[in-house]
Amino acid sequence: MAATAALGGGPARADTPVELTGVPAYRPSLSAWYTPGQIDHCLGGNPDCVPVTVARMDAILSQLAASCDHRAPFTLAYLRTTQQYQQATVTPGFFQDPAFVNVEDVFFASYFFSAYDDWNAGNTPAVPRAWQVAFSAARNGSVSGLGDILLGMNGHINRDLPYVLAGLGLVAPDGTSRHEDHERVNIFLNQVAESMLDEAAARFDPTINDLKSPYGITYAVFMQIIAGWREAAWINAWRLVSASTPGQRALVEASIEQTAAVIAVTLRTAFLYLPPQTAFRDSYCASHHG
Repeated sequence: MAATAALGGGPARADTPVELTGVPAYRPSLSAWYTPGQIDHCLGGNPDCVPVTVARMDAILSQLAASCDHRAPFTLAYLRTTQQYQQATVTPGFFQDPAFVNVEDVFFASYFFSAYDDWNAGNTPAVPRAWQVAFSAARNGSVSGLGDILLGMNGHINRDLPYVLAGLGLVAPDGTSRHEDHERVNIFLNQVAESMLDEAAARFDPTINDLKSPYGITYAVFMQIIAGWREAAWINAWRLVSASTPGQRALVEASIEQTAAVIAVTLRTAFLYLPPQTAFRDSYCASHHG
């Protein structure tokens, strides 16, 4: 796809202006989605907290799918990858520190839940710009189903993930890097990518996995994009923790917000749907989403 080269997670070009929205950078409150007892339990890294996250995602997906909301494909993608993660985290030896990754999973999901809830409540200024582009594109039916998936993943990986990684720590107490566990996430993402995209195509938009469509990309290219974004998120997390003053950190945060927003605008352009295509997608979804 011609636009693929523009979807990297590096610093945004200075000549691509994007209006940024000032939002808190670190850690949405977990109390909106978990009881106090659950929070304490989950911050201990217990694997039985993953079903709490899965249940919330499943409830959101059910609601979105029922109305053929264009946010459904990304929510399906997030749900299926989290379910695959649930299997990985209880597989002996898959992660070096599964308890820590379980905590990361809780906080990572909270960023999506926070953006989703703020958008639904009309609290747009609290929604990061990359998520604003994703949600508005879904509301307007302006991109393909694959575009909706990538817009959501961009918001969650390029924008949210650096803050999660930096907030929780890139180095274990014994001084070893957590990067190996970070990279191992790509393994289970690769395991679920093909079936997830096929399911999204079958339920919501048949162009999602149609390589003859102008919006189609191979599963290998899809994973290359996601893996590249995740590595860029790690680098941006290092930039955050390496900032020695509030001013320096503010510059890094602005770069993260700007980059994610620019990629979002690029995706919105690359996967633009015209009204007849949107109408076909909605009609298809009405018959197949279940």
